[in-house]
Amino acid sequence: AIRATEQANLYRKRRVIEGGHGALIEVDGQRCINFCSNDYLGLASEPAMGHALARAAEKLGSGSGASQLITGYNAEHRALEASLAEFLGRERALLFGNGFTANLGVISALMGQGDQIVSDSLNHASLIDGARLSGATKRIYAHADIGAARAQLAECQTGNKLLVSDGVFSMDGDIAPLAELAALAKANDAWLMVDDAHGFGVLGPEGQGAVAAAGLTAADVPIQVATLGKSIGVAGAFVVGDNDLIEYLIQKARPFIFSTAMPPALASAARTGLDILQTQPWRRDKLHRLIAHLQAGARQLGLPISASSTPIQPLILGEERHTLAVSQKLLQHGFLVSAIRPPTVPAGSARLRITLSAAHDFEQVDALLHALSEILTPSAAVSSA
Repeated sequence: AIRATEQANLYRKRRVIEGGHGALIEVDGQRCINFCSNDYLGLASEPAMGHALARAAEKLGSGSGASQLITGYNAEHRALEASLAEFLGRERALLFGNGFTANLGVISALMGQGDQIVSDSLNHASLIDGARLSGATKRIYAHADIGAARAQLAECQTGNKLLVSDGVFSMDGDIAPLAELAALAKANDAWLMVDDAHGFGVLGPEGQGAVAAAGLTAADVPIQVATLGKSIGVAGAFVVGDNDLIEYLIQKARPFIFSTAMPPALASAARTGLDILQTQPWRRDKLHRLIAHLQAGARQLGLPISASSTPIQPLILGEERHTLAVSQKLLQHGFLVSAIRPPTVPAGSARLRITLSAAHDFEQVDALLHALSEILTPSAAVSSA
């Protein structure tokens, strides 16, 4: 199986990063500019974050020592949950170890045999696996197709109904039609759950995410999940909702019940990240200017980067071997851009998944565009030199 994966150009391997994980990194001994991180606001390498974590660890230690329901629930966890709930306008929040287990826990706790889950075809693997684990009937609708979602919901005749979607789709960078999905859920007496891992901190008037950007409230989206490992710059995840939802998850979500709580020092650092998100809007403003700059530059150079308004900027090349070769050539130019291949994306849609961060500067984006132009259209690059 391993050999077949290699022959199909689908083999994956880890790269070793020396030092910090910012816009400039050393990977496998080579210094390069990182264009494949989810550190959208540049907080993972922000000194204030490191200092906050170190101070908290000196006081609180390195771990929690137990699950939250035993002795792992620290005052720092409680404070972070309260801050997240207030920021997002919800009654309560609940922390999980990571986004994958958050989605597994929420869906498998809420849904079971006889229930119905209606899911976007490009939803994250954690949403797919959560639906499988729940035992509920799964119904898939064509990506972002409201008519298809409506038809699938119409087939749901028994049990509870859950309509679930990413807020921002992780491999394409497009935003779900959340307002339409919310109306559809209400019309069909279904819950709407949004995984806003890639929208939280980036979208919305103050960075509250794709749900806020769509003008929706807790009444429209009763279940919202997001991570702390992207815009907030640490690790972990959370779900926000009303008191009944959170209390039910505490009692029934197995990944929550049976996992050691995140280190309290990490929760303390996450509160610092949430504070920076709210008090330094220039990070989000700069990020969106970088997105517009890359899109304009790609159009000028004739590069087929998808029209995305989020930090995820896919360059779909199609064939796996070619995509790997372009990624390797970019690394030789000093740019780390991962090649994304099946099964992460559909067959025939292998891509370079360029992601932007507020830690980048405009010159770095220009340099990446120039390198892509040279690699993908070498004759044009020579003639214009």
